[in-house]
Amino acid sequence: MPLTPSPGILPAVALDANGRRYVDLRAVLALAFPLFLNSSLQVILNLTDTWFIGRLSTTAMAAMAACYFLIFMFFLLLGGVGIGVQSLVAQYYGANDSQAVGRSTWSGIWASLATTPLFLLIALSATLLLSPFGLPPEVQSLAESFWFPRLIGGPLSTLIFAFSSFFNGISQPRYTFWIMILVALSNALFNELFMFHWHLGMAGAAWGSTVAQLIGALLALWLFLTPVFRQRFHTARTWRPDWPSIRQVITLGIPTGLFPAMDVVGLGLFQLMQVKLGAADGAATQIVMMLTSISYLPAIGIALAGTTLVGQSIGAGDREWAVACARIIIRSAVIYMGIVGLLLALAGPWIIPPFLSPGDPLQHQVATLCTTLLWIAAGYQIFDALNLASAFCLRGAGDVRFPTLLLLSCSWGIFLPLCHALTFPPGQGWISFLPQYGWGAKGGWLAAFAYAFSLGLALWWRWQSGRWKQLQLIHHTQ
Repeated sequence: MPLTPSPGILPAVALDANGRRYVDLRAVLALAFPLFLNSSLQVILNLTDTWFIGRLSTTAMAAMAACYFLIFMFFLLLGGVGIGVQSLVAQYYGANDSQAVGRSTWSGIWASLATTPLFLLIALSATLLLSPFGLPPEVQSLAESFWFPRLIGGPLSTLIFAFSSFFNGISQPRYTFWIMILVALSNALFNELFMFHWHLGMAGAAWGSTVAQLIGALLALWLFLTPVFRQRFHTARTWRPDWPSIRQVITLGIPTGLFPAMDVVGLGLFQLMQVKLGAADGAATQIVMMLTSISYLPAIGIALAGTTLVGQSIGAGDREWAVACARIIIRSAVIYMGIVGLLLALAGPWIIPPFLSPGDPLQHQVATLCTTLLWIAAGYQIFDALNLASAFCLRGAGDVRFPTLLLLSCSWGIFLPLCHALTFPPGQGWISFLPQYGWGAKGGWLAAFAYAFSLGLALWWRWQSGRWKQLQLIHHTQ
């Protein structure tokens, strides 16, 4: 298949009978749909891990809830050096600078490998990082057994981010899709093997994911070095470390990774609050989070298309075309997440039981709470879509610092204080001077709704303001 659209030509452009240009929805769909499918595979990964761990016990599910988002936070924070590659690749591709595309990707690969010592240090710090949250001893022990083998897979995840950023940035997301297909299948296979055949339990789930990521990273490297990319983007000749390019990747990647990482920090602390409240609240929150990933993870695929379309448009020198493409992306994400959120809430009584351990004494309590939380999450997801789509379009323009400040303000200034106040009964919270109303997990999810509402509108306003048009991420060579 040829690498289309041709560099230097605006993405997704078509002309009507009067010669006026408009956004070709079929071209947008051709880019967005593989990204949508690719992100949907992450849903399968999440639900697979949740289903396998649910077979262990409600306590194991609560342990996963306690550490899942904290682990994901480190993956995103350090993995930003891989994620940020997409903006550079898209803009260089639109500017017809093929060699810079290959060089930027290799810079992301080198930066990804450089994260290895940091991931190892974090992997060895499970007790230090989890102890302050006052988890029940059994939950703490299970969370620690999951922590180390999952964290040492961090550099592999960052490498996959970098390779995926390359494929997505040149409008070839089908390669990312095949990589994630292999990761998803390997993850299910190795989870079964490590958890139940080798009797490693929670640790087995983490080892399964890490081995699956190793296989995915090796496939990605092989694809990156195939003849079509060696000829077009010099991928076999631009491998030598280029320090200015690596610095550029890191400078862009740190705030790029910081944005979702800080979001995940807030969600991780939110989940820890629910786990501290009780195993039922923690397990219900984890199940609902994994179910709502059916909505938000595919929407990330739609938003990633926005990063590519905006980046390529700016690289080709037309910021107004970036506005036209972003409008389609933002609307599509909001419509998709709104519909799926509603369907999940309606289907709650039928889709929750498979994630519960039969005969568990907390089974009925968790199922009832999940049903209620899914309705709150249905409203949350509309504004979360606005947040995701706006943020990823801004990322395509290289506007990552101010959105990160917005997220920090909303997360730490609104979400976490409100979540603490609404979740804990008096005297049971972490911070004594905050009011505590004791609404439990329902209160925590209402705080999440307020957070999504505030952040979504703020990021949409940032995109509408056009401030991103003043940024210049790359220098044109033609």
